[in-house]
Amino acid sequence: MKFTLLNATMLHLIVMKDFLRNKGISITPLRLDVLSVFFKYKNAISLSVLTEQLTDSNRITLYRTLKLFKEKGIIHEIVMNGEESKYAICQSCDNHVHEHKHIHFKCNICKVVYCLEIENYPEIKAKGFKFNSVEIQSTGICINCSTE
Repeated sequence: MKFTLLNATMLHLIVMKDFLRNKGISITPLRLDVLSVFFKYKNAISLSVLTEQLTDSNRITLYRTLKLFKEKGIIHEIVMNGEESKYAICQSCDNHVHEHKHIHFKCNICKVVYCLEIENYPEIKAKGFKFNSVEIQSTGICINCSTE
């Protein structure tokens, strides 16, 4: 069989359907569309990016889909210093348990937010305290803007 764009699209659709099924999520056209938008971007995206990409979607249904995806460990929400929430694909999260061993980095120039894996993610300890999660946020200049 010759590999074509149509075959690639069909394979992408099959992978996304399997991904949702494995997370125990019913497949709907909007859920597939939302997941497709997330896979399209390599960085965190805002609700406004999602609504631009999904022009025919109902805003309430989109919010519910985002909530479900967060609960099932598909995406995580990033809030940087009171700005609009951004969302990114989770790499190793399970249902209801978000375990992120990366930092959130916002470029001062292009304003893009990235989830960056770091080699030595710090382990935070304080006597008498039990940490459920640790979030590290940083700002600076991203690799794309630093080469311009």
